[in-house]
Amino acid sequence: MNCATGEQIERPMTTEEIAQRAETIKQFEARAAQEEALAKAKAAAKASAEAKLAALGLTAEEIAAL
Repeated sequence: MNCATGEQIERPMTTEEIAQRAETIKQFEARAAQEEALAKAKAAAKASAEAKLAALGLTAEEIAAL
């Protein structure tokens, strides 16, 4: 889009642009999967720590205060 004139031109993507778009999507999906796995691991570690503290006799309130 030409911001000065407001003219907008649409054209098909080139082969290189299509390949780059596919690669960008692939990288985004890999990063999203990695972030999701990290979030799940963090949640599992927190749940494990809370279970261990509960086994020591701490109440839910005491665990939350930590």
